[in-house]
Amino acid sequence: MSRKAAVVALTALAPISWGSTYFVTTEFLPADRPLFTGLMRALPAGLLLLALTRKLPSGAWWWKSAALGALNIGAFFPLLFLAAYRLPGGVAAVVGSVGPLFVVGLAALLLGEKPTVRTLLTAVAAAFGVSLVVLKAGAAFDLIGVGAGLLSSLSMSAGVVLTKRWGRPEGVGALALTGWQLTAGGLVILPLAFLIEGAPPALTGTNLAGYAYLAFGNTAISYFLWFRGIERLSASSVTLLGPLSPITAAVIGWAALGQALGPVQVLGMVIAFGATLAGQLAPAKPKPVATEPVSFSSPEKNGQEVSMDLEVSGVRR
Repeated sequence: MSRKAAVVALTALAPISWGSTYFVTTEFLPADRPLFTGLMRALPAGLLLLALTRKLPSGAWWWKSAALGALNIGAFFPLLFLAAYRLPGGVAAVVGSVGPLFVVGLAALLLGEKPTVRTLLTAVAAAFGVSLVVLKAGAAFDLIGVGAGLLSSLSMSAGVVLTKRWGRPEGVGALALTGWQLTAGGLVILPLAFLIEGAPPALTGTNLAGYAYLAFGNTAISYFLWFRGIERLSASSVTLLGPLSPITAAVIGWAALGQALGPVQVLGMVIAFGATLAGQLAPAKPKPVATEPVSFSSPEKNGQEVSMDLEVSGVRR
C-alpha cells in the first residue's frame, strides 16, 4: 500500500465513524436535545486531548483555534444533531453530500485550488449517488431539518478549507490542534445548551454509553484522523471522502433498523462510492515544457520558487 493510500484509508475511518452518529442519536440518546448532545460529544473529548497533550494555543492561534472550533464543532454539531433529530438517518446524512461542492468553491477562493472538470463532475456524481440512497418509501423531508443539515455542511466545509489554509503552528501536533478545536467548539455550545434547552436531562446507562461512544471513538479519534488527513491531502480529496458517512448510515439503517434498501438505493451507493474513489486519484500531471536551465546560485531566485510552491500547495505556515 502506498503512503497516500494509507493516509486516505485512515482518513476515511472518520466519515465511516460519523455515519453511525445518526443511529446512535436516535437509538441511544435522549430525544430533542441537539445542543446538549453536541456539548457532550465535543467538550469531554476536547478536555481529554488537552490533558493528554498538555499544549495550549499561543499568539494568533487563540483566535484561529476559536474560529476553527466554531466552524468545525460549535456550529456544526448542533446543526447536525438538529437535522438528525428531525430527519430519518439517511435523509439527514444526504445533506452532507453537498459538502464537496462547498469545499471546491471555498478552496478556489481561499487556497487557489482551481477546480478541474473531473473534480466538479466527481462532486456532482457523489451528491447524486447519495441522493438516490434516500429515495425510498417513507422518507420524510422536514424543511427545518434540511436547512440545518445544509448549514452544518457549509460550516464544516469552511472549517476544512481554513484548516488547510492555516495549517498548524510549529511544534504542535495534530492531536493538540484537535483538542483545541473540540474544546473551543464545546465552549461555544455550552451557554447555548443551557439557555435554550435548560438543565441537563436525567441520563440512563444507555444514554451514557451513547455519549461515551460519540465523545471518544466518534469524535476524539475520528477528528484527529480527519485533521491529520487535511494536512496531507488536498481539500477536495478529503471532502470527497464525505459520502462514506451517508453510505455507512444507510447500511446501519438496513442492518440494525430494518430500513429497506431497494435497487435505486443500492445504485446510489455504488455511484457515491465510485465518486469517492475517483476523488482520491491523483490528477494527471502536465507534460513538461522545455525551458532554459535555471541557475541555483541566486538565493532570491530560490526563495521565489519556494514561495510559489507553498502558494500552489495551499499551505500556510
